[in-house]
Amino acid sequence: MKQVTYKGLTFVPYLEKEKIQARVRELGEQITKECHGQRPLFLCVLNGAFPFASDLFRAVDLPDAEISFIRLKSYEGTSSTGVVKEVIGLDEDLEDRTVIIIEDIIDTGNTISKLAKDLQAKNPRQVKIATLLFKPESLKADVKPDYVGFEIPSDFIIGYGLDLDGLARNLPDIWVVSQD
Repeated sequence: MKQVTYKGLTFVPYLEKEKIQARVRELGEQITKECHGQRPLFLCVLNGAFPFASDLFRAVDLPDAEISFIRLKSYEGTSSTGVVKEVIGLDEDLEDRTVIIIEDIIDTGNTISKLAKDLQAKNPRQVKIATLLFKPESLKADVKPDYVGFEIPSDFIIGYGLDLDGLARNLPDIWVVSQD
């Protein structure tokens, strides 16, 4: 069986890149239909969402769409600290715009909940959430993503932007920590 090891943890394949790309295309089509005639601002939450945001933004066929980036941090090692820190901020005017937050994973929901609340104070038309991965069993905040790539269990995963202390983001597939 294929496996990779980072920081003493062994990971096995979970989602292959072809399956990820097919789902990203489907989400892009859905967003294109729902936001037709609008000038949405896609807001990528760095660092982990960068690969997903790049692929999703290209899968959306909206000529007036824009993308920007924000960096938040709430993880250390394999677990959430529970504290959301803004590292890089947002400069764009959100007044009466549809904002689509692009997140790699929603785990507890604390990060995305805080970000969505902060964005609402800037008077957007609406704030939507697109996440590649959603762990409903781990959810603690009152948040419901509008666009979900895959619902997954509460296992620790890496690859396609997701990391373990900065490592493994560049893996094209998503890997789950081995239970063996």
